[in-house]
Amino acid sequence: MSPVETIMRTAPVIPVLVIEDAVHARAIAEALVAGGLPVLEVTLRTAAALDAIAEMKRVPGAIVGAGTVVDVAGLDSAIAAGAEFIVSPGLTDTLGKAAIAKDIPFLPGVASAGDIMRGLDLGLTHFKFFPAEANGGLPALKSLIGPFGQCKFCPTGGIKQDMAADWLAVPEILCVGGSWLVGKGGPDVAAIESAARAASALRN
Repeated sequence: MSPVETIMRTAPVIPVLVIEDAVHARAIAEALVAGGLPVLEVTLRTAAALDAIAEMKRVPGAIVGAGTVVDVAGLDSAIAAGAEFIVSPGLTDTLGKAAIAKDIPFLPGVASAGDIMRGLDLGLTHFKFFPAEANGGLPALKSLIGPFGQCKFCPTGGIKQDMAADWLAVPEILCVGGSWLVGKGGPDVAAIESAARAASALRN
């Protein structure tokens, strides 16, 4: 099993995290790991993101990656901060080749057959289907799985707790990305752990 597939199979939901203040990062990570979701995607959408990755890496059991990686500079910064995997909203040859050269688990975003074919040309078979709901939802991804059954997916974008099980019932979908687990502002760790426990119970 490839490293990226191992990560995707670790838990049914990968929390997609927008961390505004790195001081909260460790508490959020501890609550998610305690709730059964050890794979954490910290999006590079805030100034605190890289510091948050470094803080979350200190939590035992946490597997911390960087999301919203859109170029090689972001890739290098994320790796320097300690990211263990990389997620991007789309796929370019430049970013794909750089991630492969760095030998880091890479989950690029795809939204079409052409995107998947570009990834296959690079030797990639594991993809983030993004934005999942806005891009046609589960019927759209099922249609893509038809000609690309050798690929595995993590749909992300607009997926909520009450619909995650429908996605996870498809064998080629190994996990989903979820932003519903952590609210804005100071973390309510009890609520986060409770949400993580409910999400971790969503098994294929």
